[in-house]
Amino acid sequence: MVSFIAITALLASLVNAAPHSKDRTSVGLNALAQGRGKQWFGSAADIPGTAETTDTAYLKILHHEFGELTPANALKFMYTEPEQNVFNFTEGDEFMRLAERYQSKVRCHNLVWASQVSDFVTSNTWTAEELKAVMKNHIFKTVQHFGKRCYSWDVVNEALNSDGTFSSSVWYDTIGEEYFYLAFQYAQQALAQIGAQNVKLYYNDYGIENPGTKVDAVLGLVKNLRKRGIRIDGVGLESHFIVGETPSLTDQVATKRAYINADLDVVVTELDIRFAAEPYYSADAQNQQAADYYTSVESCLQVGRRCLGVVVWDFDDAYSWVPSAFAGQGGATLFNDTLEAKPAYYAVSEALQGKKCTVC
Repeated sequence: MVSFIAITALLASLVNAAPHSKDRTSVGLNALAQGRGKQWFGSAADIPGTAETTDTAYLKILHHEFGELTPANALKFMYTEPEQNVFNFTEGDEFMRLAERYQSKVRCHNLVWASQVSDFVTSNTWTAEELKAVMKNHIFKTVQHFGKRCYSWDVVNEALNSDGTFSSSVWYDTIGEEYFYLAFQYAQQALAQIGAQNVKLYYNDYGIENPGTKVDAVLGLVKNLRKRGIRIDGVGLESHFIVGETPSLTDQVATKRAYINADLDVVVTELDIRFAAEPYYSADAQNQQAADYYTSVESCLQVGRRCLGVVVWDFDDAYSWVPSAFAGQGGATLFNDTLEAKPAYYAVSEALQGKKCTVC
């Protein structure tokens, strides 16, 4: 016979795991963000080719809550150029059609990265000049195909180690740090050829949300680009955080202001805040996560209009990338795995409304 104590414990765990009882905002997070002078509140989506594509409940929330969409995978090198000079923009075009249907802006992600590169790039032995030609061809063809449908491009993604040095990649190991500057140069030239100079050019990375060596290195790269007469418009702060270890409001504000003072736009591009271990849905854990989300969104609000907005790296736990990348970790997003809003969602909503956090 099950004991009274065991039943009580079970009921308590179910209460803690339940979604928050508040109603979701009727206007959506994007409308709230725009009311505070932001261009958007957005989300990445792994569309097409995944369960998200036909999940009507997911798509309904995506449309209602978010005004910017980032293709999580569809525009990466291995999908857009699977074989040398053989381009396939089918998935990217499908993503763009979804964004157009929802009247959402698109941050196009990404052109040059160490990961998710086609086998023909990583399996060959290139001279520097040969690989420069490969990179230039990829950037020109991809940028010019999507044209003005992109608000911006993440031109180079995650080029730096935590100590500010360049990380190993086929690009760096073959070309040297010149690859970084050439990527921006090629993107700028490609856009100019088609009259799309208004498409913004970004550097995107993680671990650049609070002051330190890596932030200093990013600012140094920006200076070097401009010395060469090459355009860079903004920096994307991925903000993949851990619950209870999220940088403080003071540090996040100071870092965003440092970028803005360098005449850069700032976007929080991939925000999620994961639990390092179970339980993900206890009341205390959810409240801490809510506080961390509130801090991260509030930091963008405090620095003014040049922090254009916040993008979460998908919005529900069922489709989060975290469990596949970090074994035993999860619960990182605004909605649980049955698409019910968590306290983190309400914390974001309150931040965007200029209210104190009641769920932290």
